[in-house]
Amino acid sequence: MTLPSLFIPHGGGPCFFMDPAGGPPDPMWRPMQAYLAGLIESLPERPKAILMVSGHWEEDTVTVHAGDGHPLLYDYGGFPEHTYRLRWDAPGSPEVAARARALLEGAGFPVGEERARGWDHGVFIPMMVAVPGADIPLVQLSLRKDLDPADHVAMGRALAPLRDEGVLIVGSGMSFHNMRAFGDHATGPADVWDAALVDAVTDLDPARRAERVAAWERLPEARFAHPREEHLLPLMVALGAGGEGPAVADYRDHVMGWAVSGFRFG
Repeated sequence: MTLPSLFIPHGGGPCFFMDPAGGPPDPMWRPMQAYLAGLIESLPERPKAILMVSGHWEEDTVTVHAGDGHPLLYDYGGFPEHTYRLRWDAPGSPEVAARARALLEGAGFPVGEERARGWDHGVFIPMMVAVPGADIPLVQLSLRKDLDPADHVAMGRALAPLRDEGVLIVGSGMSFHNMRAFGDHATGPADVWDAALVDAVTDLDPARRAERVAAWERLPEARFAHPREEHLLPLMVALGAGGEGPAVADYRDHVMGWAVSGFRFG
């Protein structure tokens, strides 16, 4: 059975785990938490592994993490002390890492490999919600520092065969990510951007969809939404991996005044 590919929001820092007693997060984050909590159950079958691209890892060449991702990389600052002791101890998958590398190299992409880096919060924070038992192996793949959108779509296309092999491909970022724009003054432009992005991503013609999303800077309020686009590039990978299948926006909510969407492909 073919699994979809996903683009998910990963929230802000350790937003779902701010209560040291394990209580629910700020009400603002609860719809996103509920969406993430239902991801695995929403799939046609439980994945044998997850391949995840986070907006928090960039390398000169696309790089695959071939080890286990713990100890975790707590790449956020200014949060309560207990959030620097969070755990998500899922295993890695050297086999899936090798397969991903082979597929990318077969498509002409130079690929690096490393084993020591911890999984960043773009991985472990949403996965602590989606896979609380940490019982699905995970492989992380980096973005490429040039952030070329068409090449990241092509990377996703190269990885698409993994969907038929029981691997869930997940892009983890935020559809809106301007850390200087909060509250009511951000809502109007964020809504305009989100509507345009959803329209492009869900275009019924897969080729036109890819072209429109790769040309994201032409959409209204694009640079307001993403002064730098590292949190949007995981969407390109997920879209490319989705192939010719349908694309749907299966999550939308407002946080910090921002319209935030998640997408499912295939």
